[in-house]
Amino acid sequence: MSYCTLAVVGNFTYPSTSTSNPNPKVSISNSTQRRKEFVSLLKNCKDANQILPIHAKIIRTGHDQDPFILFELLRLSSTLSSVNYASTIFQLVHNPNVFLYTALIDGFVSAGSYSDGISLYFQMINRFIVPDKYVITAVLKACGSRFALREGKEVHCQASKLGLSSNRSITMKLMEFYGKCGEFDDARKVFDKMTERDVVASTIVINCFLDHGLVEQAIEVFDRVRVKDTVCWTAMIDGLVRNGEMNMALEMFREMQKGNMRPNEVTIVCVLSACSQLGALELGRWVHSYIGKHHRIELNHFVGGALISMYSRCGDIDEAERIFAMMKERNVITYNLMISGLAMHGKSIQAIEIFRGMIKQGLLPTSVTFVAILNACSHGGLVNLGLEMFHSMSRDYGIPPQIEHYGCIVDLLGRVGHLKEAYNFIQNMEIAPDHVMLGSLLSACKIHGNFELGEQVARILMNHGVVDSGTYVLLANVYASSGKWKEAAQIRAKMKEGGIQKEPGCSSIEVNNEIHEFLLGDLRHPQKEKIYNKLEELNQALKEAGHIPATDAVLHDIEDWEKEQALAIHSERLAICYGLISTKPGTTIRVVKNLRVCDDCHSMIKLIAKITGRKIVVRDRKRFHHFENGNCSCGDYW
Repeated sequence: MSYCTLAVVGNFTYPSTSTSNPNPKVSISNSTQRRKEFVSLLKNCKDANQILPIHAKIIRTGHDQDPFILFELLRLSSTLSSVNYASTIFQLVHNPNVFLYTALIDGFVSAGSYSDGISLYFQMINRFIVPDKYVITAVLKACGSRFALREGKEVHCQASKLGLSSNRSITMKLMEFYGKCGEFDDARKVFDKMTERDVVASTIVINCFLDHGLVEQAIEVFDRVRVKDTVCWTAMIDGLVRNGEMNMALEMFREMQKGNMRPNEVTIVCVLSACSQLGALELGRWVHSYIGKHHRIELNHFVGGALISMYSRCGDIDEAERIFAMMKERNVITYNLMISGLAMHGKSIQAIEIFRGMIKQGLLPTSVTFVAILNACSHGGLVNLGLEMFHSMSRDYGIPPQIEHYGCIVDLLGRVGHLKEAYNFIQNMEIAPDHVMLGSLLSACKIHGNFELGEQVARILMNHGVVDSGTYVLLANVYASSGKWKEAAQIRAKMKEGGIQKEPGCSSIEVNNEIHEFLLGDLRHPQKEKIYNKLEELNQALKEAGHIPATDAVLHDIEDWEKEQALAIHSERLAICYGLISTKPGTTIRVVKNLRVCDDCHSMIKLIAKITGRKIVVRDRKRFHHFENGNCSCGDYW
């Protein structure tokens, strides 16, 4: 007999919820009073250990089969992360009713034991217990989280046969379930059958589409919602951020403001995340000022962490430090963000001080903490301290090193020129190196001119099997730098054969709250003539200052002047030129680039900062570069 057939039978009755009274000495009135006492005691429990003596007393007094007490006992055990204990209690119940099943299924779902929750539901069905709207809602959540499409459809069938499918809470869970399983047509059918398709229902459908990257379909539903609330706006903004549509997310936030809709804490964090990834500092500052004006949004771990991340990733590390100092309470995530931000900006000593402060506060570091602090040691060239930190992970905190931690040590050793030591470290690791780690060592070989070891690493990389376009380009550049043009050409040919295309360089700069993006040799900008005139002016000033373009890594089969031309139109140079013509003298120029800054651009930007008297901050794929007075914060190693 199928589950659907079982659910059709309409003559089921719930097992009696009257209190069993196995102990004849206990009067009914006394039993009722006892029940109230036990339920009250259970509701006041704050810790799982407090349940045990109360449960023991419940058994001793003969109330261990009272459904009201059992319901509270199961609910509480599940809530206090003791779902296994709750399961043990349930197994001893003589005649569990639908409410007790619901309590334990809810517990399984809350604990992430979705399969157990689904199995228990169908066990209930097999015992001829009629489901109600509460248990159906709980099991649909489990089916959606477990992507259990077949079981969820059976539950939908049962709900329909029992006349519950039109219930609002069940309808919501059905849409969510089908959406999570990627069954958008079914989710849409449930949505279309609703007599009242309000903003809550629309938000669920929007989230379904966004969870699967279907941005256009989500926008289509969003646009049809007549009266949008903060939750609906936030769901749309969050989904756009998760799908990498940062500009659209910020535009959506502006539309939200025009509609006089007040953002909540979650909205603010989503917008700050978009600002972080785009490098939109000015908009991030505006959001920060909004938080200050609206005191209902607190500077807690959630918001404070987002602000620290935003300021760090947008190039204003001083403001990030100020936010960190203002926070009354900090957790390990807050510390991780601050340490990571300082490391990215080359402030290694400050990062170590923050780490030590965290330990003094009694907070235990996590795996993420050690990635951040090892990065700080790497950027500061602090070899001995970095190695000590690495060894203390497992020795003092029981944290086994992961590939990221090993990579930090390789980067640290490579930075200071200990290339053989870095190579031997890789050879003796307990886990296999990845292409990121090998690429880091290869880059160090290029910087320190050890092309012999570089070739050795290059061969390992090629045999590794998993290399991205950036690694191929690095390999070709290493060969080109050592004058091995044939090998460089072979690498580029291999890229072409494999259909691997170099990721196009893209740089962005924020001016007057607008993000301007530039590609290599970009001619799309409305002020392109002024930008290229400024570029020509700078090139002339650079030549007079003695700058010689680093053309050694550019393709060898073109003339020198063509190589110089290819370098001169890199996206970050165009972004810097636009910043110079669009901002007041003395204004810091902040540029975000999606790739690693090339050697020639790096040396050129140092000179531009010196010639123009500007501070130029560039965020590339690996770190921040603070150019000022002809120097860079990275110490020319990145």
